[in-house]
Amino acid sequence: METITIAELLKSGTNITVAINLEQLKVWHKEVIEDTIRKCEDVVLSAKSETYPSPKQVSEILNVNLSTLWRWGKNGYLVPVEVGGKRRYLMSEVNALLKGGRV
Repeated sequence: METITIAELLKSGTNITVAINLEQLKVWHKEVIEDTIRKCEDVVLSAKSETYPSPKQVSEILNVNLSTLWRWGKNGYLVPVEVGGKRRYLMSEVNALLKGGRV
């Protein structure tokens, strides 16, 4: 008999009644906690890797004029942030624009 994991059952989308013993419940619970920890670590690592390029750097990356960046900021399209009293952009938002999305 083939063993099917709870995750596989959830992915299948079928409505079933499952009987599991306490040891199986403990294993599933541990899997849920480990998955949650991995997701939290990913969020923390991505936040730490955020960079803040200058307007000049962003204009070069996006191949637009500095006045275009200024206009985009006024229109809310790509809004700079203040870092140490200087205008900077979130690189994650610049990347989103490069991928064709809107910030």
